[in-house]
Formats: sequence, structure tokens, C-alpha cells
Amino acid sequence: MPKDDDFDRNVFVNCPLDEDYDHILQAVLFCLVRFGLKPRIATERSDAGESRISKILDLIRSSRYSIHDLCRCQARDEGEYYRLNMPFELGLDFGCRHYGSGRLTNKVILVLEEQQYRYQAAISDLAGSDIEAHHGDYQLAVRKVRNWLADMPDFEAIGAARVLADYEDFQEWYFERQRNLGFSDDDIRDYSTAELLRAMIDWRLN
Repeated sequence: MPKDDDFDRNVFVNCPLDEDYDHILQAVLFCLVRFGLKPRIATERSDAGESRISKILDLIRSSRYSIHDLCRCQARDEGEYYRLNMPFELGLDFGCRHYGSGRLTNKVILVLEEQQYRYQAAISDLAGSDIEAHHGDYQLAVRKVRNWLADMPDFEAIGAARVLADYEDFQEWYFERQRNLGFSDDDIRDYSTAELLRAMIDWRLN
């Protein structure tokens, strides 16, 4: 496996990619960047010639930390299929930690859900594991992620309230910057993940 100098900073984020989840995803990504970490997510790069599973495996292998949100494990509408991508990728990550060697055995995993015990009906093998519930609230999701990161080496000991306040500052800064560059409100909302992450890093470095 090729050496990745960012392994100890990389955080693989496995979560829903639908519009209803955007408010949680953006806040969690910001929280990670705020603490000097490097989020890695499948949508960070777009290459039609790259298979999705190869990309996922590469991101898992190159990340010490992982966040898996299983909040779409239950279908919401009649006739709708529940989504298996998130549990599948969680399984790949557990396997990487269990069967891997060297630094892979030190991978750290956070599992999120919308409701505390709903996952047990879908993935009973996780019974006894620590699962954190965010109840669809981005602020609570940030608190869960911040508390999980508290065991990280050289953790910056600030509270979730400070992170959320900084997130509000970032949003105001980002919208003002994009408008000054000629973007409409629709343009700003139609962001790519890579573009948003670059903006978060720029904000942190300013």
C-alpha cells in the first residue's frame, strides 16, 4: 500500500449524499476541518473512469479515522428500498481494521444514526457497539463528532458551541466571498464537495 503522509489526519466520511442530509454533512465536514483534520469523501473527486468501489477502498485504507452515518438504513416511503451503501462501507472499514496490519489496526471509527437503537433491527451484529444518535439535527451531529475527536492526539480543547459559532461565521464569509466573485445564491448552493472543502480550509487558514 502506498504511503499516505496524511493518514493520521484523514477522516473517511461515509454518509447519505441526498439533499435532505446536506445540512448535516456540511456541518460535520466543517467540524473536521476546524480541528485540522482532512475529510475524505467519495464525492471529493469525479472521474468516470474510476470505479466507485476502488475509490471507496482507497479512501478507507488511507484514513485513520472514519465516520459512518447509517441514518438511511430504513426506507421512508412505500416501495422505496433502504440504502445498503453505508452499511456495506462500514463493513469494509471494520474488515480493514480487523484484517489489516500495521497502522490499519489503529483505525478509529464513529458510527452515527438518526435514532439511537433503530440500527439493531437492520444490523444486529452491531449490538453492543457505541452508536451515537443525531436525531437529524446538525448541531447535535457536530457535538457527537466533537466529543468523539476529544481523544485525538493534540486535540484543541474547545467546546461544540465554539465550533458551531465558527460554522456560522464560515457560512457568512463563504456567501459574501462567492457573491463578490459574481456567484448567484443558486450558484452558491449548487456547490461541489471539493469546492466547499477548499473554502473551509481557506477560511481556517485566514
